[in-house]
Amino acid sequence: MVVMSAPTKFYKSKEWLAFRQMIILERSSDDGVICEMCSKAIVDSKRIHIHHIKELDAINYLDTTVALNPNNVQLICHSCHNKIHGRWQGGYKKKSRGVYIVYGAPMSGKTSYVLKHKEDNDLVIDMDRLFEAISLKERYDKPDALKLNVLSIRNFILDNIKTRYGGFNNAWIIGGYADKYQREKLARDLGAELVYIKSTKEDCIYKLNYCNDYRQYHQEEWKKYIEKWFDRFVE
Repeated sequence: MVVMSAPTKFYKSKEWLAFRQMIILERSSDDGVICEMCSKAIVDSKRIHIHHIKELDAINYLDTTVALNPNNVQLICHSCHNKIHGRWQGGYKKKSRGVYIVYGAPMSGKTSYVLKHKEDNDLVIDMDRLFEAISLKERYDKPDALKLNVLSIRNFILDNIKTRYGGFNNAWIIGGYADKYQREKLARDLGAELVYIKSTKEDCIYKLNYCNDYRQYHQEEWKKYIEKWFDRFVE
């Protein structure tokens, strides 16, 4: 006997079927039903998908602000729906998208590792670059006043990675993650692989002395970051 999960049962409910039909009617035009991702007409009604941006799970499917929220769905074609979920495409199985958490001490070479291994269309979360993007300040100059904003952006992108939203190939999350429990929990939540960039405290401080950026002129501050990481780190 096959037991349907709660979200699967929901997709067979009268409420969902009525909501689905409403979305199709409201978003149709004189040109017919158009996929919101590839902008192609969907001729076969069986190939119309109403895709949840925030994926439903065993709890939130009961929340109408998630499950029946027009702002949380896209009207897309069968092909684009398969691309989002990494399913079979044109006779071959799309390669599963990898998620990698690259962690280690400050100055250990985490970003260099990702730059060496990432491919086109990979998604990268790097706190240093997020600070730079929203402040236009020099890289590694991270104003405390913007920390909550940067964390909010990071969490939003992490949610995209968790639901495999969008067309990215692989995803890379760069961070210190000295706390073993926190990094392993994040890895479980995202279905990610942990990549440890191993380095000694002495090597990190040596690199700090010879880097040619903001950190070189704020060495005392960055030495404290390095020491704090090694004090907290549990392998």
